[in-house]
Amino acid sequence: MDALLHFLPQVWFVILALFLFLYVMLDGFDLGVGILSLTSSNEERRSLLMTSLGNIWDANETWLVLMGGGLFGAFPLAYGTILNALYIPIFMMIFGLIFRAVAFEFREQANNKLFWNFAFGIGSLLAALGQGFALGTVIQGIKVDAMGHFIGSTWDWLNWRNLLVALTLIQGYVLIGSTYLILKTEGELQQTHYRTAKLAAITTLLGAIIITISTPIFYESLRERLFTAPLVYIFAVIPILGLVLVWLLLQSLNQREERTPLIWTILIFLLSFIGLGLIVFPYIIPTDITIYQAAAAPSALVFMLIFIGFLIPIMLFYNIYNYVVFRGKVVNSSEED
Repeated sequence: MDALLHFLPQVWFVILALFLFLYVMLDGFDLGVGILSLTSSNEERRSLLMTSLGNIWDANETWLVLMGGGLFGAFPLAYGTILNALYIPIFMMIFGLIFRAVAFEFREQANNKLFWNFAFGIGSLLAALGQGFALGTVIQGIKVDAMGHFIGSTWDWLNWRNLLVALTLIQGYVLIGSTYLILKTEGELQQTHYRTAKLAAITTLLGAIIITISTPIFYESLRERLFTAPLVYIFAVIPILGLVLVWLLLQSLNQREERTPLIWTILIFLLSFIGLGLIVFPYIIPTDITIYQAAAAPSALVFMLIFIGFLIPIMLFYNIYNYVVFRGKVVNSSEED
C-alpha cells in the first residue's frame, strides 16, 4: 500500500506534465501566429495566417482543459492554492483566450476586419503573458502555510523576474509560430517568417540564458537543488544540449529548410520542460508541498487513471488525424482562381 501511495502521485505528475507540454507545444504556435498577426503588413497576409489555424486551433486548447481537470482531481489542494495565488495571471490568460476565440469567429463575418484582427492578436498576447507570469511564479515558489493554503499577496506574481520569464515565453511562442508558418506558407510570406524565426530564436536564447543564470542567484531553495548531485550533472548537460539545438535550428533556417525548424523548436521546448520538471519535482506547490502531500485518495487516483487511460489515446488520435487531414500549404484563394 505504501508503494502505491508513493507511485500513483508520480504517475499523475507525469500525466499532468504531458498535458501541459502538449498544450504549450500545440496551442503555443496558435498564440505565436496570433502575436505575429499584429505585425502583418496587410489584410491578405493576416487572412493567410488565420486560415492556417482555422481547422486546428480548437482541438489544441483541449489539453489545457484536461490539465485543469486532472490537477483538480489528482491534487485538489494544489488546484485551490495555485488558483488562489495566480488568480490574476490565470484570469488574464482565460480572458485572452476567450477574446481571441470571439475575435476569430467574428472576423469571418465582419466587413471591417481591422478591429477583430487587432483583438485576435491582443488576445493571443494577453494569454501568453498570463501563462508566462504563472510559470515565473511557479519557479519562484508560492507562499503557503503548514496546511498548504496560500498566504501570500495577490501581487506576488508581479516582479521583474516573472516579467522576464513571461517575455521569454512570448518569444518562444513567436518562435514556434514562425516555424509553423514556414511549414504552412510559401513565397514572400514564408521568407518573412524565416526572418522572424531567426530573431525569435536569438531573443528566446538570450532570455533563457538570463533566467538560467539568475534563478540560482535569487532563489536559495532552487540553488540548493541545482547544485546537489545528481541534479548538478543533469543541469550541466541541459544548457549544452539547448545550445546545440538552437545552433541546429539556426542552421536549418539559414539553409531555408521547411520541416526541420519546427522539429528543432519542438525539441527545444521538450528539453525546457524536462529541465523545469526536474527542478519542480517532487513539489506540486514549490517549494513547500510535495505531490505526496497534495495527492487525492488512492481510490480516486486509480479511478481517474483508468478513465484517462482511455481518453489519452483518443485525444492523440484525433489531434494526429486533424493535422494529417489539414496538412499542406495555405494559399491565397485569389491566386488559385
